[in-house]
Amino acid sequence: MKRTKVTFQQEKLTVSTELMRALAHPLRLKILEFLDQNKNIQVNQIYNTLKIEQSIASQHLRILKNAGVLIADKDGKYMHYAIDYQRVSNAVKAINRFLAH
Repeated sequence: MKRTKVTFQQEKLTVSTELMRALAHPLRLKILEFLDQNKNIQVNQIYNTLKIEQSIASQHLRILKNAGVLIADKDGKYMHYAIDYQRVSNAVKAINRFLAH
């Protein structure tokens, strides 16, 4: 068997790791499902509907936003969140390609 040199681009690896970590948490998946059903929604609607503390919701939303999964838009004192479907679609395709090998 021929050996292949393994190289990683550190920046891409860091972004990929952050993205997978964000998507691998059960509560964050529940938040994404809720956002998918409601499209663009305020943060208080998220924590009230999912019956979680505001600080917990904000922490998980920040992780998803930093991973590029969510789009955040400030409207006055309220933050509205929506899913970046292109980013999620790219992640699903990458995972499926990886698992296919």
